[in-house]
Amino acid sequence: MMDVMATRAESAAATRRALLDAAAELLDLGGPEAVTLREVGARAGVTRGAPYRHFAGKDSLLTAVATEGWERIGDRVHALRTDPALSASEKLCGALRALIGVGRDQPHLYQMLFRQRGDRPGERGEGLERVRLQLCGPEGDPAAAVRAAERFQDEFLAIVATLVKERNAPHYGALLLSSAHGIAGMELSGHLGPDKWRTTADGLVDTLVRMVADAGETT
Repeated sequence: MMDVMATRAESAAATRRALLDAAAELLDLGGPEAVTLREVGARAGVTRGAPYRHFAGKDSLLTAVATEGWERIGDRVHALRTDPALSASEKLCGALRALIGVGRDQPHLYQMLFRQRGDRPGERGEGLERVRLQLCGPEGDPAAAVRAAERFQDEFLAIVATLVKERNAPHYGALLLSSAHGIAGMELSGHLGPDKWRTTADGLVDTLVRMVADAGETT
């Protein structure tokens, strides 16, 4: 009996994994509009009803995709933070480039992660809290996506704190993330051409990190 239950659980997990992979592929190809439960099921090669047994609807599915996106970024930043071979500045550069890299390689996912959700009364906030309130988390139950995003923020702040002290980390962390978001947006829109600005995303990241490191030495 236990073997049967284990087999069913493994089968269900494999089906869910196939559905998430298919949804992520469709998102990359055509944005959120291309992701429908029917198309996801067909691409995953599962029965027509399978997507509906695993996800309440399209929003639930996209929330799961967003959660995994934040988890991957968080894992990358954690690996950078705990790498003893890297300096604090190298870790920070790597974290910013990892975020910008998602915008470059997976623009639809990036836009979903950082889509402006609109202001709600009493929820303006400042610094990283303001960034947190801009997380996309598609409508439905975004709690898992928010937790994954907050884990990324915690890992990122821990890196920033090594340069500017813990009390200053939220201020400089918000500055860095909002700057990285702007860099990603300019690059994605084609407005960060080296011919006009004589720089690149990587060059701007290097400058940002140097500025923050210099500020850390005087605080």
